[in-house]
Amino acid sequence: VKSMCSHPTNSDLLVSGSRDGCFALWDLRCKSSSHKKEFCINSTGMVKGAHLSPLSKRIRRRKAASSSITSVLYLKDEITIATAGAPDSALKFWDTRKLKAPIAQASPQSDPTNTTEKRAHGIVSLSQDSSGTLLTASCKDNRIYLYNILQLDKGPAQSFSGCRIDSFFVRTMISPDGENILSGSSDGNAYIWQVNKPQVDPTILKGHDFEVTAVDWSPSEIGKVATASDDFTVRLWNIENNRCSNASSNATSSASRVKRRVTAFSNTEAKERLEMNNEPESPQKHSSVNQSMPIIRTPETQKKTASLSSSLSSSEEDKVCERTPETAVNSPSSVLNPPSSVKRRTIRDYFLVTP
Repeated sequence: VKSMCSHPTNSDLLVSGSRDGCFALWDLRCKSSSHKKEFCINSTGMVKGAHLSPLSKRIRRRKAASSSITSVLYLKDEITIATAGAPDSALKFWDTRKLKAPIAQASPQSDPTNTTEKRAHGIVSLSQDSSGTLLTASCKDNRIYLYNILQLDKGPAQSFSGCRIDSFFVRTMISPDGENILSGSSDGNAYIWQVNKPQVDPTILKGHDFEVTAVDWSPSEIGKVATASDDFTVRLWNIENNRCSNASSNATSSASRVKRRVTAFSNTEAKERLEMNNEPESPQKHSSVNQSMPIIRTPETQKKTASLSSSLSSSEEDKVCERTPETAVNSPSSVLNPPSSVKRRTIRDYFLVTP
């Protein structure tokens, strides 16, 4: 399987394209006729040799790569599927209710069936904006073609160049608002074009070391994109349109980027971290904490403190700070705890009188 796409509104419906030149429809709600325990489903529809010419279909032995379905796309109308393949640069549109033949076809060439006009290059990826009117097709001729779904007979409305597409793994995505096109490239960069200004040089996002294969726009935050590369990194970009440089100056854009690489700890390092977390705390730490804690005394414990302080050495007595009788009587806690009977001198000491 080379490409898959889900239905715009029903996640149970899928379309897949494979290297054997077939694309198939799938319904996850359909039960399999197999009695095995593993989960498997049968396709609800299939088209074989979708992008092979009649002459090629007569050839029994043919390499799978030359007939591969490279990209499939469920359109926003919910009943049409767009397919693209490696044999040619043609786009074919199919009605899911009747898969015998394509209902429409589009190509950068004036006549897609005329192979002598110029060399046919395979289509790498397809994408569509949120409105469903614009569709992009990245081609092996290092160009990205923009189609209007309502005017397929007129061919591509615009074409964009500047990137390098050497493999069928480089993807292209149009922004949800249909104003910009983001594409990976085999030169290790990502490119952004403005749809309404195809003649303007694209913005270059430099930072990867190898071929940039997967790209996508943030669905909720405008101006944020993600790129993935064969250098095992995913980069998040925050595009600033007012500070972008042109590709002709061979300079990178001023968009900030965040590099994310997710790696797991080795077994040795993981054991060391686990042992560090399970180590018991040394008693010295507890003793230092106890020494630094302040001594809090109440009137109830003054008797015990007085008897204990008499047994302490002279050096230890200097460290113990006790309350004076005046502060003990005048403290807020003395209202609830009157002075002990040992210290009572007059009758006023037996009764607390408030003015």
